Amino acid sequence: MKTDTEILSRSPEWERRALEKLLLADARERRAARRWRVIKTLLWMLLVAGLAAVMISQSQNAAPAGPHTAVISIRGEISSDSENNAEQLLPALRSAMEDESAQALVLQIDSPGGSPVQAGLVYDEIRRLRELHDKPVYAVVEDTCASAAYYIASAADKIYVNKASVVGSIGVLMDGFGFTGSLEKLGIERRLLTAGGNKGFLDPFSPMSDAQRQHAQTLLDQIHRQFIAAVKQGRGERLKETADTFSGLFWTGEQAVDMGLADSLGSVDGVAREVVKAEELVDYTPEEKVFERLTRRLGAAIGQGAVSALRSVALR
Repeated sequence: MKTDTEILSRSPEWERRALEKLLLADARERRAARRWRVIKTLLWMLLVAGLAAVMISQSQNAAPAGPHTAVISIRGEISSDSENNAEQLLPALRSAMEDESAQALVLQIDSPGGSPVQAGLVYDEIRRLRELHDKPVYAVVEDTCASAAYYIASAADKIYVNKASVVGSIGVLMDGFGFTGSLEKLGIERRLLTAGGNKGFLDPFSPMSDAQRQHAQTLLDQIHRQFIAAVKQGRGERLKETADTFSGLFWTGEQAVDMGLADSLGSVDGVAREVVKAEELVDYTPEEKVFERLTRRLGAAIGQGAVSALRSVALR
């Protein structure tokens, strides 16, 4: 049996070994942490370099030297907070129309409509660019070209559709719900404070007076007249106007051709090949650029992560 003296005599050796193990473990952890920081930094750098290479490649291949047909796609809702807004579409329109190699611009449309303001801005710019560059603009409809989308299409020289496309809906709407009386039945008090007698007239829990309803209708009628004027200006004598033309109804592509809302049946490839005589298509759609799309999706996380990783290496 070991005496207390023997145990005490060996304790410094035990403490030394334990301390060495702790120091070695700490050193290994520090080396592993440094290696991981270096690897993480390299990964961020590779990602950024890859995105930069894609951007450079797209900028080099965006427009070939030879003649081509420029294409801009308008898909989905047209609004200020969607991909189809004037802020993105107008620069794309200018780029396509200013490119001397582009023989014509084709608007590839598949949209149910949206904001009359955004559509009006795009419409005006198309007509301005057509006159400035003396270059034809064609609209090619896929599934749907309704409301604000047709507003834009009517600025083109010609509109081509599929026989089963949905075309038209030349009208304006303001929708919502009215729950007046519902809160009272539930025993809930609605508290709405406004400065201005009509400030809350679109509140769904407040009644709408006849004067307010008439005011809203006046706004809709005025925007509708603007829409109608744009369509008439764009379509000219080709439009075979009837009582239903501007009623908000929509028709098949085949019917639209008969009514003068469209010119002929056709596709993007067919228009490029047979009308423009430049089969090669070059996409100028801003949202189709891979670099920009990835940047939007990854957001600030990429930049923050890369900066953080580089900073950790530089400071340690």
